[in-house]
Amino acid sequence: MSRAAAFTNPKMIIFILFLGNLFSSFDRFVINYGIVQISDEFQLNASANGLILSIFFLGYAIMQIPGGWLSDRFGEKIILFISIVGFSLFTGLTGLAWSVTALLIIRFLFGIAEGSFFPAGSKLISTSIEENRRSRAMSIFLSALTVAGVAAPILTTLFLVQLGWRTMFIIIGGCGLCIAVLYWFALKPNVKNIYRISETQMATSKQLTKGSFKRLLKNPLIWRLVIASFGYGFISWGTSSWIPTYLVKERGISLSSLGILQMIPAITGVAFFPIVGVIMDKVKTGTEKWFGAFSGVGLAVTVYLMFRAESLTGVIIFQCLIPVFSAWLSVIIYSLPIKRLPEETSGSAVGLVNIGAQIAGFAAPLGMGLIIDFFNGSYDGAVWLLCTFGLVIFMSFLTLQSNNKPAAILKLSEEGR
Repeated sequence: MSRAAAFTNPKMIIFILFLGNLFSSFDRFVINYGIVQISDEFQLNASANGLILSIFFLGYAIMQIPGGWLSDRFGEKIILFISIVGFSLFTGLTGLAWSVTALLIIRFLFGIAEGSFFPAGSKLISTSIEENRRSRAMSIFLSALTVAGVAAPILTTLFLVQLGWRTMFIIIGGCGLCIAVLYWFALKPNVKNIYRISETQMATSKQLTKGSFKRLLKNPLIWRLVIASFGYGFISWGTSSWIPTYLVKERGISLSSLGILQMIPAITGVAFFPIVGVIMDKVKTGTEKWFGAFSGVGLAVTVYLMFRAESLTGVIIFQCLIPVFSAWLSVIIYSLPIKRLPEETSGSAVGLVNIGAQIAGFAAPLGMGLIIDFFNGSYDGAVWLLCTFGLVIFMSFLTLQSNNKPAAILKLSEEGR
């Protein structure tokens, strides 16, 4: 097999996407551990910590719809490359932040740069992978988050102890640029698409974009998934953002021990994501709602039991169960748009759905920080807030129509009429 053929092979495409998403996820996770040293250096309270942890997601959320549109408009490969270059640069700049204000601006722009990556990656799955294998492809794409969850704790804490948070971010940014080079040669993005678009193509694109967005915004499936995405994102990012600080401050864990302990729950997700993908490609269309609904409740209950565990062992055990429910929710939420909707709008559809999780990613760390301060350092109010969103997920899936099949959705060629 030639090198050119290798990178058009679906397995190689999935591998490339996995690698890019692995680094993208790692970039996001490291701030959750670095905030311990950042907080000490800048003398921050819980509310300020929450804002630093949240500001990335504001920029990320803003770019979900534009990122999906850009992928549909100019091609997903060039958007993937530009995104990796951008967020790698801002990762490195994080280590050069000279004030809290500078750090907030850099993290916000980091979110803007990374915001196009997931919609573009989902678009590439839609255009390169057969429909009956897209859940599996999406599960591998998403499993990069859990692999990053294995690597981030041990590598990040090692960096923090040996080099400090500033050097850590600079090194990680440099590694990201190396991955960008790989993307350039592997995917061979067509830059001409950006500069050589005829007036006819431009008019057609505008017509299709306008029609497709109207269809997407009127589709009940999209709005149910946006709500589910928000609920899942609030629990997921609220927990992952604050659990390192919680374990260090409340449970008395050292940074070096924290890295080792946090690898254990992440391994569960690494093993479980591919299994969920295979199952969801085989289940009957329409039954996804039940898997999603009860996974939302299971996630909320597990988070509650984790924070209420009397021993550190109990905390880790319940934390190991979180990726199990997260795997079901992630695969269902993000594979349904690329399985039930036309591939011409897959980038925009996933961007719309993902905006829910990213708005939650901004709101959860900040909201939890404010509540923790309000309750004088107690996590009780924050835990109940997280659990409430389990019911939000349950209700959003419960109201999902079971007969929303691809055949029932008009093609883009009909949308422009």
